[in-house]
Amino acid sequence: MTHVIGVDLGGTKTAAGVVAPSGEVLMSETIPTLNRAGGEAILDATAALIAGLVERAADAGLSVSGVGIGSAGVIDAVTGTVVSATDAIHGWAGAPLVAGLSARLSLAAPSVQTVRAVNDVHAHALGEAWLGAAAGSSSSLMVAFGTGVGGSFVLNGAPVLGHRFVGGHMGHIASPHAYSDGVPLPCVCGGSGHVEAIASGPAIYESYLRFGGSAREALDTRGVFALASAAEALDGGAAASSVGSRTAAAHAIEVGAAAAGQAVGGLINILDPETVVISGGLADAGSLWRTPMEFALRQELLAPLASVPVVSATLGNTAAIVGAAKLVLK
Repeated sequence: MTHVIGVDLGGTKTAAGVVAPSGEVLMSETIPTLNRAGGEAILDATAALIAGLVERAADAGLSVSGVGIGSAGVIDAVTGTVVSATDAIHGWAGAPLVAGLSARLSLAAPSVQTVRAVNDVHAHALGEAWLGAAAGSSSSLMVAFGTGVGGSFVLNGAPVLGHRFVGGHMGHIASPHAYSDGVPLPCVCGGSGHVEAIASGPAIYESYLRFGGSAREALDTRGVFALASAAEALDGGAAASSVGSRTAAAHAIEVGAAAAGQAVGGLINILDPETVVISGGLADAGSLWRTPMEFALRQELLAPLASVPVVSATLGNTAAIVGAAKLVLK
């Protein structure tokens, strides 16, 4: 029985696993992404990672015939090239992802006959749609809130990529929350007033500072959530921090969560998915974020959509590996 390798190529790490036709990840490895070394170095390292897993699989009596890749950036799924990418990975835009890996693997792992690629969030959503929180649904919308905001609409087992493969950039729609004193907040894409500028993890930290929180009392977004949790519990931790910082932390989370929920609710009204999956680091932060997010989401919904299931992602770190593998599994 043939197996495939799924690859999750992100800005800081690249994970890959040998995946059975059932979707089970049988073995996996992770390496740092050489995000400052340029596209050729990343392709070299990724090919070596894949070749190593092919060898491990062979030692276990398993054959590997294909590789699916979920990669950071806008990925042309037809040509397999990186159309554009942020500076999180230097020199990644324009990289011949599929052709470059195929050429390298033809020497290092000649059993690999097929290589396909999509954006990593599409791979993540495909994994959740196949075996995760949206398994069994004919359509699912997944939105991930973490360092950035992204998503994917999976319809009948395939992610909707868009004509120019930019589909799913849900963090870059307008949000009425993404303003300060009437001025739209700058977004990492170069625009302003977008959901990601108010609802991402880094944006929540920036809101905390803008609302009067002290950088000494919260060094990052995790610190903001710790302050807000302490304030909610009214325990010794709350007493140790200033009222102003605790209030700023709670307000920043509430505004970011409300922006997230409003955006997802609007997307549900447009797409009418069977199931909605919420993923990412903020989704794992608990009720401080989840409760106001889902309240804002439900407030947006048209009446026929009131009972749409909104669930948390379940596959964790393997979601993109499994989804990428699904690209080449029959």
